[in-house]
Amino acid sequence: MMTLRSVEEQLARVLAAVRPAAVERMRLDEASGRVLTGPALAGNAVPPFDNSAMDGFAVRFADVADASPEHPVTLRVVADVPAGSALDPAIGPGEAARIMTGAAVPSDADAIVPFEDTAGGLAGSLASAAVLAAPRRRGVHVRAAGEDIAAGAEVLPAGIRLGARQLSALASAGIAQVAVARRPRVMVVATGSELVPPGQPLTRGTIPESNSLLIAGLVADTGAEVVARRVVDDSGNGPAEAVALAAGLGADVVIFSGGVSAGAYEVVRQSLRDAMEFTKVAMQPGKPQGFGATDDGMLLFGLPGNPVSAAVSFEVFVRPALLRMQGCAEISRAVWRLAAGEAWRSAPGRRQYLPAVIDRTDPARPVVRSASGGGSGSHLAVGLGGAEAYAVVPESVSAVEVGDLVDIVLL
Repeated sequence: MMTLRSVEEQLARVLAAVRPAAVERMRLDEASGRVLTGPALAGNAVPPFDNSAMDGFAVRFADVADASPEHPVTLRVVADVPAGSALDPAIGPGEAARIMTGAAVPSDADAIVPFEDTAGGLAGSLASAAVLAAPRRRGVHVRAAGEDIAAGAEVLPAGIRLGARQLSALASAGIAQVAVARRPRVMVVATGSELVPPGQPLTRGTIPESNSLLIAGLVADTGAEVVARRVVDDSGNGPAEAVALAAGLGADVVIFSGGVSAGAYEVVRQSLRDAMEFTKVAMQPGKPQGFGATDDGMLLFGLPGNPVSAAVSFEVFVRPALLRMQGCAEISRAVWRLAAGEAWRSAPGRRQYLPAVIDRTDPARPVVRSASGGGSGSHLAVGLGGAEAYAVVPESVSAVEVGDLVDIVLL
């Protein structure tokens, strides 16, 4: 009996061949989806100056420490400080400055009294302020300079993918440009003489081609760029020609689906036998795998042709490689543990990746179920469309029973 390679060993071989992507500098408005290649350091403190958290009056705490409805304290308003103003008015004993949210707090003030804690509120607030409630302490409603982060401190570490929240944080810290990884360039090639474009009339033996769309979408989800998408049949030297085309396009990766098993018409295996290693991995689905690299470092992935097998193989081997190429700090998804909501079988000696859904009928006790009523067949492409996770069953387990705890990888 042939010994199957472990998932970990195959992944280690893949990751050992990954070369880091080149570094680019770009403006924040161009950097969405990119990965930081170094720590981003704050150009200014956040906040950059002491500013008011409320609309009201900037006061000297000592003046209003004893204010109450029974004994209000009346202050003379000597200045008006709107947001964006560079004013720093002097405030003496018994004086205050009207101030708006976000405005710089005058140097002589050490607390803010909101309009709500005064007798007149906003009305007539440029003349005097009758304070009815003492601030709890000095510094109340003052956002201190550097309270969020100091100038020069690390805003985000290397390996972080930049989304809307991250870009906002960088902008707040005065950062205009960042160093990020170039997006990996990927060519996707589906193989099979049985494949026809979706929507084309089917004849006996033909099926709609879906894998190139599947894989291209998964590639895009990693932040990589699809530079070409092709379909080749099971005759001739199509895969080798695709590799040559990919090199001309400057691709970093070529991903094939189909043609990697032990049949008579395995075109990737036959065309690229000198450039790729073909092996069997202890997983279900996805046992047949191909992987290699050209002399200039372009990675070649050969995934099985059945849609679920292709999707699982991408998740386990290709996705981590594309993330590592971009310098992502985390290349593995978080793993949850949920109880099984139904029973199913698993092939002994092979790690199962079952497309799954999470049944939240009881929000306090969600359970995991197969995404397809047809079971775990690698050809069940429609069931794959409803999956929100993979249920991962260890090699040592041949049957999952209702209530068993199962590792869940959320997609």
